Amino acid sequence: MDTTGTFHYIDLTSIAPHTRPWNKVDISATSYRLAARSRPVTDLRGLDPRTFSTDTSGFALVRSPTSLPASSFLVAPSSPAAPDPIRSTYYGEVASLLRASLPDGRRIADVVIFDHTVRRRDPAAPRGPVTQVHVDQTPGAAAARVRRHVAPGKAEAYLRPGRRFQLINVWRAIGHAASDTPLAVIDWRSTAPADFVPVDLLYPARPDSAVGGVGGEGDDDDDRGKERRPEESTWGSAEGYEVRGETMAVAPNESHRFYYAKDMAPDEALLLKCYDSWGEGEPDGGREGIAVRTPHTAFVDPATPQDAPPRQSIEVRCLVFYEDE
Repeated sequence: MDTTGTFHYIDLTSIAPHTRPWNKVDISATSYRLAARSRPVTDLRGLDPRTFSTDTSGFALVRSPTSLPASSFLVAPSSPAAPDPIRSTYYGEVASLLRASLPDGRRIADVVIFDHTVRRRDPAAPRGPVTQVHVDQTPGAAAARVRRHVAPGKAEAYLRPGRRFQLINVWRAIGHAASDTPLAVIDWRSTAPADFVPVDLLYPARPDSAVGGVGGEGDDDDDRGKERRPEESTWGSAEGYEVRGETMAVAPNESHRFYYAKDMAPDEALLLKCYDSWGEGEPDGGREGIAVRTPHTAFVDPATPQDAPPRQSIEVRCLVFYEDE
């Protein structure tokens, strides 16, 4: 069922001159204001699925049951050394899904899954739904992820000009349909390069963390069991935070076409492209008509029943490398 939504974009007039805007990962706090726009949202159900793919629109809805119960996603390991079924089982399911579902999946040489986030619409949850139109990584941040998570010699081979790699986010509802605060995506074909604004991604500082993907005093980039919701009085300050990545905010554009999957079920997955080195306009191998990225956001669907359970979801971020041509 088609619907409407209010979508929150970066307000370019609110960025102070000669400064870099920032977002925080643990709370909906930014260094800039947001601009709200009402837009129609088209339900993907009933549309020809061949119209949409990660290569063309930048996203794809697929059926993909998981073997894990909801509790395996919602109960965090007690320590980094504790068993984690998400990493031990679900990561493998995601890698198999990408090989089976991506348009050029038969040519995938390797899939490296580097992190995941569980989100719950609960004031006490460490991470909640993000209600701002965004893209998870910039091209530079995607390349930094390759160098951070792949052995040096292999990383440089994968990053060689003309060789294809992607960063794909695999999104799934947990336990029940995502009727509440569903995820909306923008068709890449309705975007323009000027829509995208690089933004620093701030994480709570830890002495043992690997800062910014290039190594700090420590080398620990595992935040499991270490996330705490910050005091409200600190939301507007960057003090106590470190830059560990770069994301993209999105500016308003009347041409944007929004889509969603009504009542997306736990046995479905939405593949969201965050970056593609073969994307149109990319300097080292861009190909005409291939989507570079997919802007996306949580939104409030006015048609959601009042008794719908709060949304809970998992997103898994994957580096996908292809065979050399």
